[in-house]
Amino acid sequence: MRRSIRTAIIGLALINSGVAWAQAVPPYGPIPPPRYEVVPPPPSAQYIWQPGHWHWDGYRYAWVGGHYVIRQPHYAAYVPGRWEHHGPNWVWVPAHWR
Repeated sequence: MRRSIRTAIIGLALINSGVAWAQAVPPYGPIPPPRYEVVPPPPSAQYIWQPGHWHWDGYRYAWVGGHYVIRQPHYAAYVPGRWEHHGPNWVWVPAHWR
């Protein structure tokens, strides 16, 4: 009897941990690791490098290569794309500057 109760408790703990893990994974799988990019010299001092990133295109992750963009006063930090959990749904937030 004790063994079956202990087995049931362990089984419930494993099921609960699996449910928590399933809720933490975006619906289309994890974002692939970033690709290595060689950063060429900037065209001039007014340009800043925007790193490459993975973008969800509705069907799969597509790599968007890094490139230079004109530096703007509001470009303080680069934020990589990510999945965010909003209520029962997952929402893709694209990479952006803030």
